[in-house]
Amino acid sequence: MEHKPPIAEIRNLHKSYRRGELIVPVLHDITFDIADGEFLALMGPSGSGKTTLLNLIAGIDKADSGVIRIGGTDITALSETELARWRADHVGFIFQFYNLIPVLKAIENVELPLYLSGLTAKERREHAAMALKLVNLAHRMDHYPRELSGGEQQRVAIARAIVTDPAILVADEPTGDLDRVSAEEILGMMERLNHELAKTIIMVTHDPRAAQRARTLRHLDKGYLNDGRS
Repeated sequence: MEHKPPIAEIRNLHKSYRRGELIVPVLHDITFDIADGEFLALMGPSGSGKTTLLNLIAGIDKADSGVIRIGGTDITALSETELARWRADHVGFIFQFYNLIPVLKAIENVELPLYLSGLTAKERREHAAMALKLVNLAHRMDHYPRELSGGEQQRVAIARAIVTDPAILVADEPTGDLDRVSAEEILGMMERLNHELAKTIIMVTHDPRAAQRARTLRHLDKGYLNDGRS
């Protein structure tokens, strides 16, 4: 069986934030790999650096020092413009509060990332319809976010995240705003994306039930990575 290189290589990552005169260290010397096709849960108490680490891997934020290679690209060496382009091409985002545009229909929300792709309007619509079908929402494509339940809105957000066929999906507390039934549905969907489409998923969560769905669990505490793996 062919051994695939890791999709993400994180080496000696440090990150601090400045608050006035104060420098607050957030991440200390983080080093680990993420396998291609992994479903990784990052857990840890509030303030442990989980979301900061996720944002660094997704190219939303920049590290003070260290290297992040995704699919062989050192994203820490990219300019802001190059990083924005790289994010658009390689990362799908799933947030706690969906971040849907209220005046756009479900299918129009899903189409948004495709406006940078060079596809025609017809192709964009076809891609978006297929993504909604994958999350079992084809019948709701012409509904506005306010006409959808929380679970349905999160499914639209997942469709938007996968419509560009990104290399990695990053999910920040994707079930944090959902009731238990909707949360289970969303986690089941993420499992299917991981198993059936081989999507690499990195999920920040404080919910042990959500973390159980992941294949690998890593803990952060006070900015340090606990190397205990599940």
